[in-house]
Formats: sequence, C-alpha cells, structure tokens
Amino acid sequence: MGLTTGPVPARVDANVKAGLLELIDHAEQHGWSRSRAAIRLVLDESRQRRWTQARRDGGDLLDAAPGENPLHGLLPAEREAIITVHDAWGEVDRSHRKLAHRGSRLGVVHVSESTVLRVLQQAGLTLPGAPRREPVPRTPFPDWLEWKPNRIWGYDYTHFPRARRAAVAVIDIVSRKWIATLVSAEETSTQVETVFCDALEAEDLLDAGWAHGSDDLKSALADGDRETIDRLAASGDMPLLLAVSDNGPQMRSVSTREFLAGVAIAQQFGRPGTPTDQAWIESLFGHVKGEHPHLELIKDPAELEAELEHVRRDYNTVRLHAGIGYVTPDDEHEGRGEGLRQARRLGLEQARQTRIQYRRNQKAETP
Repeated sequence: MGLTTGPVPARVDANVKAGLLELIDHAEQHGWSRSRAAIRLVLDESRQRRWTQARRDGGDLLDAAPGENPLHGLLPAEREAIITVHDAWGEVDRSHRKLAHRGSRLGVVHVSESTVLRVLQQAGLTLPGAPRREPVPRTPFPDWLEWKPNRIWGYDYTHFPRARRAAVAVIDIVSRKWIATLVSAEETSTQVETVFCDALEAEDLLDAGWAHGSDDLKSALADGDRETIDRLAASGDMPLLLAVSDNGPQMRSVSTREFLAGVAIAQQFGRPGTPTDQAWIESLFGHVKGEHPHLELIKDPAELEAELEHVRRDYNTVRLHAGIGYVTPDDEHEGRGEGLRQARRLGLEQARQTRIQYRRNQKAETP
C-alpha cells in the first residue's frame, strides 16, 4: 500500500468517501487493521468510523446541508417581530440596518442587520431605499465664450497632508496649460486672488484685466447677474475670460467675486457633488499626484513649493497630453498644436506610402 500525497481534505464528495472505504476494506482483507489503514491514508480515524457507520446504516455518504436547525436559530416569534417592525417603520428607516437597530430600540426584537435582510428577502419584502433625486442639468457655457486659450480657466485646491499645506492651481481648460500655483497653509479668498494675479501676470493679462470691460459689466460681474452679463456681451462688452470652479466657500465668497469682477473675469460653478463638472482641474491633480507620488511624502513646505514648480514646467513643456492630441500644453497654448498633429498625420501617410513602394520594388526585383 503506497503513501498518499497528503491528508484527505476537510470536504470530499460521496465518491471519494466510497473509494477510501474500499481501500480500507481491501487493506483489512490483507491483514491490516482499519485504524492502521486510515493512518496510512492520512485520514482521521473518527471520520473513517463515521463514514463506515453511515454506509452501514443507510448507504448515504453525502454531506448534510449546513445550518439545518441550529440551536441559535431564529424563533418564529422573532421572524414575526421583524416583519412587524418592517411594516411599521420600513417607510421611515428605508434600510435593513436601521430596522435592526429600531427593533432593539423598541425592545421588540434583537437581531443582526444581516438577519433582518435575510428574513425580509425570504418573505419577499423590499425596502423603498432613498428617494430618487431630481437630476440637476449642467450649466452650459455662455454664448459669448470663445473656445481658445486664455478664454476659460479652471481652478481648485488640492491637499498635501504631510507638509500641512494646500495648493491652489489655475489651468487653461482649452490648452490644458498649468498656468500658476500657490502653496499656503490657508484656504481663503486671499489665496484665490493671489494665484489669479500670478496667472494673469504670467499671461500678460493683468493690466488688460483691470482696464477691460465697462463699469456696467464689472458691476454685473460683482453681482453675479448672468442675464446682464450675457446682454452686455452680446453688444460687444464681454468679460476677459471665464473662471470655472466648484462650490467651495473660497470660490463663492463675496471677496473672490468682487476681485474677479475687478479684472473682468466671470464665474461659473459646477453642480454640488459633481466633480466631473471641473474634470480638467481634477484630472490635473490626479495626474500630478499619480505620476509624482513623492510630492505627498514631502514635509518641508518650501521643498514642496519648489518641487511643484519643477513638475509644473515639466507638465507644460515635456509631458504629452492625451486630451489635446498628444502635444504638450505649451504647444497647444502657443498655437503649435494643430501643426504638430497635422505633421504626424502627414508622416503616417508618408510612411505608409514608403512601405508600399518598398514592397512593390521588392516584388518587381524577385525573379
């Protein structure tokens, strides 16, 4: 009798059990004891006796289904109590977890959350869940907006907990150029105003912003009166650019609105809880932190600021951006993007023609 490759698993089907018992019977017929044969098969002797008894009694070696009648199983009265709590409080609590705690709070039934769910499913009962919220349509861009660089900017904050700093960044949504960044221990309208001054100055727009637009336009921008802004823009008195952001208190503050109105910048806010409305700036932060994980390990604020500036230059001038046709944001911002994309299309076609001509020449030269 050879050695087995390991112990018999904890769960085996009836055919395996029958086969093992036949081996033990065969060993017994040749002078082995059943106990010795079980040890040789690495089978627990108690399991061997239990299987032998089961075969002797009824011939059924199938495993019984688990949990047939557990000692700690629910009582019929408890099942009825769960149904009663559901009927009385289902519309209020709307959750099997809350119903379980409601039953304990009322002193009616003390069961786990999963037990409540299982009983309700067995009874064919469902909870209404949270009421469906009416979807809020996304605010469209204004008609006066031109889709070209330096006409629509996005801005937002991101956090670096180890350095205990927050960074607010401004990005050109059309060209995806990362224009300016400010690292600070605070998140107020002051930081928003400062980073916009830096961005406007970097793009040579600061003086133009203060001189741009009429007093009526700037008054409408300060009041957030979109109808008046659209009316003035239709007559040629349009804002310098549009700033897109979420609904953070720094963005919604009166100080921020008045400052941006002073440099003729209009505001547009995304829907609450909908970061995809500011997908461009969210994508920027995602790529920056994902491709440069060391930024979140920096503890020195000055070092963080220097590293962010290095990453910003690399992002604008070296990294190819998929969202603008695999050119750099600086290329797109300065108007070189379409030329580079066209050059690639021409290069692909030329390479294709070269390969075709090469193979035609090879075929003609073949005897």
